[in-house]
Amino acid sequence: MPVFRLNPGEISFPNPLLAREDGLLAVGGDLCVERLLLAYTHGIFPWYEPGEEILWWCPRERFLIFPGEIHISRSMKKYAQKHQYHMELNRDFGDTMHRCRVKREFAEGTWITDEMEEAYRRLHREGYALSLEAYEDGVLAGGLYGVSIGKCFFGESMFSEKENGSKAALIALARLLEEKGFLFIDCQFHTPHLERMGGRYVSWEAYDGMLRKGM
Repeated sequence: MPVFRLNPGEISFPNPLLAREDGLLAVGGDLCVERLLLAYTHGIFPWYEPGEEILWWCPRERFLIFPGEIHISRSMKKYAQKHQYHMELNRDFGDTMHRCRVKREFAEGTWITDEMEEAYRRLHREGYALSLEAYEDGVLAGGLYGVSIGKCFFGESMFSEKENGSKAALIALARLLEEKGFLFIDCQFHTPHLERMGGRYVSWEAYDGMLRKGM
């Protein structure tokens, strides 16, 4: 399959089914709010290295966590019993996103560029991106951020300042989304950590149906 080049002056995407086998669909365009919303509502998301053009992805198989299926390990349950936790929604979206960037840069590199930070802060101001932070014994332990549209949540990144901080945030997010009737957390790509938390693959057909229902 060819990789499509987007016109910055036109807010559109090719059919998601035209993505390559590795999930790459298109290159170019920009990160304006309108384009990002169009992308997410069609199962497309940006992910690229610093210095690259913007790359847009739409993997055929989707790795999701269903809020009601979040898995809490016995070790996490024991750990949580020893500490007091509380959660805050949108404590400081910009700070949470930047912490995700710094932690990844230090460990393995990151796709969260200055351009991405600015774009998702705009999404947050428009009400389409949120952050959730976990506090352990009154101290910030971890957090995450993502895009929330309709009854669908698209996870972007997590960070931990303390052991199990990102796990606590993800568990809290899943419980909140289940309470609000959300259909799924889109993890975008598989990781062993997310699989242990309950993530699993679904087909594009199943994902597309849930996406349309959730919108």
